[in-house]
Amino acid sequence: MIYYLILSVLLAGSAFAATTRRAVNAAGALFYAVQAAFAVWILTGGRFGSASGGFFTYDALGTVFFVLLAVVSLFVFIHSEVYFRDEDIRLYRRYFSLLMLLTTAIAGVYFADNIAVTWIFLEATTLCSAGIIYHRRTAQALEATWKYVFVCSTGIATAYLGILLLCSAADGSLAYSSLAERVASGNPLYMKTAVLLVLCGYSCKMEIFPLYTIGVDANFAAPAPASALISTGLVNAGFIAIFRVYKVMASSEAFEWMRHVLILVGLLSLAIGAMFLRRTNNYKRFLSYSTVENMGIVAIGLGIGGIGVWAALFHVICHTFVKSSLMLQVAVMRHIFNGYRINRIGDYISINRVGAIGFIVGTVVLLAFPPSPLFVSELMILKQIIADGQWWIMAVVLLLLCIVIYSICSRIMRLCYQPNLDEVHDPKCEHWLSWSAMALLAAAMVLGVWQPELLRDVIDQIVTL
Repeated sequence: MIYYLILSVLLAGSAFAATTRRAVNAAGALFYAVQAAFAVWILTGGRFGSASGGFFTYDALGTVFFVLLAVVSLFVFIHSEVYFRDEDIRLYRRYFSLLMLLTTAIAGVYFADNIAVTWIFLEATTLCSAGIIYHRRTAQALEATWKYVFVCSTGIATAYLGILLLCSAADGSLAYSSLAERVASGNPLYMKTAVLLVLCGYSCKMEIFPLYTIGVDANFAAPAPASALISTGLVNAGFIAIFRVYKVMASSEAFEWMRHVLILVGLLSLAIGAMFLRRTNNYKRFLSYSTVENMGIVAIGLGIGGIGVWAALFHVICHTFVKSSLMLQVAVMRHIFNGYRINRIGDYISINRVGAIGFIVGTVVLLAFPPSPLFVSELMILKQIIADGQWWIMAVVLLLLCIVIYSICSRIMRLCYQPNLDEVHDPKCEHWLSWSAMALLAAAMVLGVWQPELLRDVIDQIVTL
């Protein structure tokens, strides 16, 4: 793992030092070749399940999400190359260097087997993301960057206080395995406080209540292709950080309390997503609030327990494909229009038919209509809620999901069919970009009708408490 990190950072540095676009693209090609080779090495080189460097482990959880990261980040790189085709070389190389560093930092979170190392790499993602958010060098981008750095740093510092309390029960050991063995004997009040601090701190990465707003602002200010990585790969990093603590707490008296907190956080996130999906007037913010809503469903799945935990993990995996596809479609839309304003952009079905179809199909999948894989996960969560007799949770979730369905359908229909009031810059935008984004959507739909036995076994292994 150490060699992977060093090589990835060196390739990112070479992109930053490059003087031509060709050199930057060559560094990027080598970088993603390293990502692919690393994934193959883990899966076929006998390293799966083994430890590395004393602080990392190639477990099922990290490996699954690293493969997703490698796929999504490659699509982001390809779309970014077209998105910035007229960019100044200095901004061009800086953006791609930061994109590679962000991917590397996220990978570090995925494989970290030490709660402090997880914390360090999450802080590193803040610095890399901040540089990407400030790419345009506008006053609005600067404001979003400072907000992101301040809120994320505050959240990470809050999580650090929770980590200190957790470590008080593990004789100073920071490995997740040691924590899991010793939290059962920890002070229940300390453990509950630690859980609350960790959830609050890492919520800025997973984009759930209470620090969800900063992720929405980051996606709004960042270049559209980078938003595809921030709203999936980085959100997944936050999920993994919380999920590892969730598994650690399974043997603690505070576990039931943590589950109740997760249900409350999930319902609040779902309510916030439903409310702001109706109010926002920007398509990037619109999709960002959809991420808040989906991560709220994931939190409810973890909180309800049982098959809900399996469904929550499957939901995150499939959401990665769906949301990255839609964010890349937004990047294509940005080529054509002057902005992302919902009340001005329209008639997309005539201007870019392929992209409009991508949005319509993506909407169907995002709203968990069959053959969406999100239908499978949400149905499993609702089944567990019913099995537990939590009818009030069932009623609230269904009501909020109805609001979400109406909001998303109405906005996408306006995009495709309302009269366009915005300036059209490039009506002949490359259709292959929209087709490539739909490839990710197709992968999600396959999982909606067929979950490979290997994937099922891996998820079973991950969710075993």
